[in-house]
Amino acid sequence: MELDFFKVLRTATVKDALALIDKNQNGFILVSDENDTIIGIATDGDIRHQLLDAVTLNDSIESCVNFNFTWANEDTPREVLLKQLDHKIKAIPILTNDKKLVSIVTRNYIPKKSEEKIFSRAKAPVRISFGGGGSDTSLYFTENAGAVINATISIYSHATLKIRDDSKILIHSLDLNDSVEFNSLSDLFSHKGKFVLIQAVIQAIKPTFGFELYLHSDFPMNSGLGGSAVVSAAILGCFNQFRNDKWDQYDISEIAYQAERLHLGVAGGWQDQYATVFGGFNFMEFNNDQNLIHPIRVPKDVLLELEESLVLCYTGTTHDSGNIHDDQKQQTKLNDIKERIQANVDLTYKMRNHLLRGRLNELGLCLDTAWKLKRSFSNKISNPWLDNIYDGALANGAIGGKLLGAGGGGYFLFYVPAFSRHRLMQWLEKNKLIYTPFKFEETGLHSWTVREIK
Repeated sequence: MELDFFKVLRTATVKDALALIDKNQNGFILVSDENDTIIGIATDGDIRHQLLDAVTLNDSIESCVNFNFTWANEDTPREVLLKQLDHKIKAIPILTNDKKLVSIVTRNYIPKKSEEKIFSRAKAPVRISFGGGGSDTSLYFTENAGAVINATISIYSHATLKIRDDSKILIHSLDLNDSVEFNSLSDLFSHKGKFVLIQAVIQAIKPTFGFELYLHSDFPMNSGLGGSAVVSAAILGCFNQFRNDKWDQYDISEIAYQAERLHLGVAGGWQDQYATVFGGFNFMEFNNDQNLIHPIRVPKDVLLELEESLVLCYTGTTHDSGNIHDDQKQQTKLNDIKERIQANVDLTYKMRNHLLRGRLNELGLCLDTAWKLKRSFSNKISNPWLDNIYDGALANGAIGGKLLGAGGGGYFLFYVPAFSRHRLMQWLEKNKLIYTPFKFEETGLHSWTVREIK
């Protein structure tokens, strides 16, 4: 749109103004003063009326100006412009605050809004595992099929990502209570310090731009909730928002596994990455050819009852899952340990069936069997203090439970029948064990983009 055809000095003649109206083909002309400030508008109808009322073609156009005219600025919402154009107005000048002409909106021309900068957010839920632990490691399922059952809950890791205009990288982690800044990816990769997991994730995807990344979680580190996989998934979810060819759920799970197991070199299984990305209740099968994630459709009433029957208890201690998995990896080579893992896999199929049929007490008893099997895989999984907690919970209403994650500390998950829950809760409080409320999270990794606020 040629703006010069829509603007004339107030000292110009009516004839000059009509010539410009003929050129712009929109039936009006904007009138400005000597400082290029728009002071009014003259339509062909306004001019025609004035010509009938003794104004001549050689008179100043200022004699035909409507000084009380409709205009908008660059921040006027599109909705407002559309409503005005939909009523009686044929064109709206877009002016700066000091009334300099920027553009003109008509029914046939509404300028495209320039793209605003955006940032991405993501949150990924932690998982609670019910059975099959130990069978989701590559060492085991290359020879024997593995299977686990788990569910995500309403405890999350959160990430926020903003692309920079330069190559700098800034990372802020509330979990680590630290921030770092680098001039390039190579500087990030050569850094020695607490940010090794984040470095491993970035190394797996190698972004081609500078960025700022903010991270925080609702749970303590090394707590047995699959936290490292959850943090990795949240980071990947943010980066995925800036891709044209977006990763799918399997892609993100596998990249998270690659970062933690291959780049970082921490031993462990496969279930955590799939659980946080896919979300909900899942029965997962692992074998040498492919890993399959089967969502379990638990009836709503059963899900609510199970939610009320489970107690998540933080022991106040953390663990080193990598060391425990390293020890378990060595133990898995022994035939008797392989047989116990197989028994745990068989138990997982029973747990799935109990869950689908709503037999929750039987599921609780299976948790007790699963814990006894799990702690036999390695002497690092439990200790006398953890055993005392478990035995005390069973003596005060629980009928089953297990330590989540690799073991050695973190969270216990207990199953307690309805009329015994108060007794268990009172015992936990008396022993200064931390009860953590939760709800089941039906979906997994969420990621989205947001316009930056100016």
